[in-house]
Amino acid sequence: MSAYGNLLRTPGVGRVIAAQLTARFPFGMLSLAYLLHVERVAHSYGAAGLVLAASSIGQAIAGPLTSRWMGQWGMRPVLILTTSVCAVSMAAVAFVVMPVPLYMLVGFVGGLAVPPVQPAVRTIYPKMVTSAQLTPLFSLDASAQELIWVAGPVITTFVATQISTVLAIVIAIVFLVVGGTWFIASPEVGRVRIPRSKRAFGTVLRRPSVLVATFTGFLLIGACAAVEAGVTSAFGDGSPNAGIVLALFAIGSLGGGLAFGHRPIAPNGLWIRMAIVFVGLVLTTVHPGFWWLCLTLLIAGGGIAPALAVMFGSVSSTVKFSDTAEAYGWMGTGQLIGAALGSAVAGFLIDAHGAVGGLAVGAVTAFVGVLVPLFARRWLPDLRGRDASPIPDTEPVDLPTT
Repeated sequence: MSAYGNLLRTPGVGRVIAAQLTARFPFGMLSLAYLLHVERVAHSYGAAGLVLAASSIGQAIAGPLTSRWMGQWGMRPVLILTTSVCAVSMAAVAFVVMPVPLYMLVGFVGGLAVPPVQPAVRTIYPKMVTSAQLTPLFSLDASAQELIWVAGPVITTFVATQISTVLAIVIAIVFLVVGGTWFIASPEVGRVRIPRSKRAFGTVLRRPSVLVATFTGFLLIGACAAVEAGVTSAFGDGSPNAGIVLALFAIGSLGGGLAFGHRPIAPNGLWIRMAIVFVGLVLTTVHPGFWWLCLTLLIAGGGIAPALAVMFGSVSSTVKFSDTAEAYGWMGTGQLIGAALGSAVAGFLIDAHGAVGGLAVGAVTAFVGVLVPLFARRWLPDLRGRDASPIPDTEPVDLPTT
């Protein structure tokens, strides 16, 4: 833990982590809050699902696009614009009763306007710490974000079911505005300037490390989404057991990130961490009982944050600084698509085979997530004793003639 203690004593690190977590906290609340609110208004979970799908599509499109804009217009203008539009769209869903197609349109616009806080902060990190601290910082960030997925759904469920679905969305708006303002006002956001990329949009995907990280992230989050669906179906709507089990899943990730975060990144690091997830998820299929799922998902969670940290470090060290934000945007898009497909496929298998069907989808997806970085390990960097910072952008310099 001394590595994390030294890290948090670095000026600005603790403040920036707290600010960006606050700004991103609403997105651990919003899917569930929209689901409950639209269902209450339209009396249809199907309609609510369409609104969530529209929002997710917007986020998937926006991820790399708004991230790239930060290199063209600067981080603060893009973050201010997207935060403002996103807050207005959330308020419209909360306070305006409208037909389902209009809810979908507003949700889509809100998804497009999700602030690119995650790409921004991961672009800032290499400028805040030494090269030796960067890998632990990525791991600490990946671990800390689990707090979003533990506390967010709990707060939303309590407020939406016991008080009001409108209030649940309003609380998410408050977190967005307060956290977004705090993050945007951080000196580091104004101090770090992302150079304008000279490459065409999407060119960064030609980097093998970015492709491996994006596809592996797609599989990892897809497996997690399938497990969430399977666990929820195992215990039904009225039981708190599903929430307890999924909280332990996230706590396992938090613990794994803190335990492995100080270790240097090797080419074999990603598939080994994904193997931890796979082993835990295979064990879940033995018996979907409460205590067994608590144990097995605690094990599986131990590989999630460490795997994400390896992906972030691998991308950071192999792309130019001007391309890092867009690369992280593509990673985010891959994870969103993975979550949507994982939930959808798990839903069909749950209908056919019960909770075990959804858990099996998670295990199979995680197995593919082991194979991809295993066979592509030669494309991943060896950062043992090396700097994980992005490749600096260089330009020709005119020298005076003599």
